[in-house]
Amino acid sequence: MGNNNEHFKIEDLVAPSGGMKRDMGLFKAIGLMAGLMIGSGIFYVGAFVLDYIQLSTGWALVAWVIAGLFSLCAGLCYAEMGTAMPKSGGSYIYLTAAYGPCLSFTMGWTDFWICQNGSIAALGLGVASYLCPLLGIEGIGVSLVAVAVVVVLSLVNMMGVNEGSTVSTILLVLKLAVIAFIIGAGLFYSGGTGDGVSFAFAGGNFIGAISMAVVAALWAFDGWTSVCMVAEEIKEPQKNIPKAVAISLGGITLLYAVFNLVIMKILPAAQIASADNATFDAVEVMFGKGAAIFLTVGIILSILGSANSAILAYPREYYAMAKDKRFFPIFGKLNKKTGTPINSQIITMIYASIICFFADFQELVNIAVLATWIYYTLSVSAVFVLRKKYPNIERPYKVTGYPVMPALVIIFAIIMLAANFISDPKTVIGLLIPLSGLPAYFIFQWYFKKHPIKDFD
Repeated sequence: MGNNNEHFKIEDLVAPSGGMKRDMGLFKAIGLMAGLMIGSGIFYVGAFVLDYIQLSTGWALVAWVIAGLFSLCAGLCYAEMGTAMPKSGGSYIYLTAAYGPCLSFTMGWTDFWICQNGSIAALGLGVASYLCPLLGIEGIGVSLVAVAVVVVLSLVNMMGVNEGSTVSTILLVLKLAVIAFIIGAGLFYSGGTGDGVSFAFAGGNFIGAISMAVVAALWAFDGWTSVCMVAEEIKEPQKNIPKAVAISLGGITLLYAVFNLVIMKILPAAQIASADNATFDAVEVMFGKGAAIFLTVGIILSILGSANSAILAYPREYYAMAKDKRFFPIFGKLNKKTGTPINSQIITMIYASIICFFADFQELVNIAVLATWIYYTLSVSAVFVLRKKYPNIERPYKVTGYPVMPALVIIFAIIMLAANFISDPKTVIGLLIPLSGLPAYFIFQWYFKKHPIKDFD
């Protein structure tokens, strides 16, 4: 896909870039994807969901299920494109093939400057915010610990996709063990003061309330696109990408619903909605205050897993852009020994580390919600465009329920984006970086025309 025509040869779409190693089997692909999704969100997002839905426990659980099904449907749309075009880059590849390089560049530009590197920094700060109080570290030390997290995990992933995905899988198993323990203990705990499952709604705008509750729940599912970013490094991608999507998102939807049901069994809805971290409160009710350290360790492991998966996946997008001669040439270097995009990894590590000193966790989580979901929606719509534009391309997996499923995803995404903007109009700031990508795109076009590069490696 190294040319700038709007229509590509089928060989350009399906052929890998070359040099990357297919070292990631199904189990590790699930470890990457689920490991990125299950971060800190499972422990505190339930409070926002209940708050938006006016403390209706039944509708809160429905919101979690809707968020999971929405993510699953969107993920399966991605799986169709990922199996047909098993190349590194994910959304960048699909948007380029469907709509041309300018739109996909603005997405990659936005991902680099705020969305993805901001997420890595946020996850590093998330780990530090839980770890530093245990170690008595405060002030600038919190940012330094966050940087240490980013650097160590980056170095591990520079060793190879096998090493990076192994760490994600190990951390996923550990965090699932902690979550399973809390669920098991809660199900058998008889002293809960929860309100039970009720579908009562106090009144007002129900559609707006349930929409915002789903938006809140979706924070905990973010990361479902990651497996397609590394499609070029997955063994038998035609089989393993759809399986990884279905198993990860189906399993996590069930996990989140049951976990929140347990918390609601132990604590009243009003207490959950007003708590900084309702999971801490629930564990203290069951085991006493000493159990907080156990839960803190579990949360640290959970966020570490998300951070590692993000560091593994995200540099692949910038590498793909550089290989297509649409980003800084230095990002196009591949380490021939490890098969990893080494320069992209190094620069990502440095930039994410710098961000750790200039923002806090919540700012980084919220800053680019609008822009991210606009590109997710456009990527899902690419399923329609690519079927019409490239009818002869081999599609080992076709999304179930086409065209209804992708259409429903797009409609729901538009509703969700509108609800998010109405609730918080300043999120439109998230569009400024994509707009700045337009002149940047033409600058890169001019640069590569003046300085042609035949081979990055």
